[in-house]
Amino acid sequence: MKFSEVDESSWQELQPYFDTCLIPYTGLTGNENPIEATAALERLRDFLDLVEIPFKGRMITYPAFQYGLQQELSLLNEICRNVKNAGFKHVVVMSADCSLPEKDLPDADLILARPAIQAEEGKELAGIVQSEIHKLWNS
Repeated sequence: MKFSEVDESSWQELQPYFDTCLIPYTGLTGNENPIEATAALERLRDFLDLVEIPFKGRMITYPAFQYGLQQELSLLNEICRNVKNAGFKHVVVMSADCSLPEKDLPDADLILARPAIQAEEGKELAGIVQSEIHKLWNS
């Protein structure tokens, strides 16, 4: 479920069911032309669908962190820490195009980066992603 689908009157009732916050990371640099930026957003949307659709009702997607050089991820890590302080038990960061080192995001509970996942031979992307979510929730 996307953050914009929740209204103030229903949040109190729904909050106990949403223990996981999903933060999309696009990783745009500003050097992209409009066609490249659109393609990056579409890849991220398609990657997010692997989680948002099967886990609707347990996970809420926050606004995407669009710009950022991969060398400087401290702001993204601070956002992870802040959403935990706001009441989420788990924070998942997803990126369709960027590899995100765990050491740079210690406050993220799970990082799903498509480039790293696709490196695994013979496994379907959706199955790997969903398996990682289940492992997070069962740990």
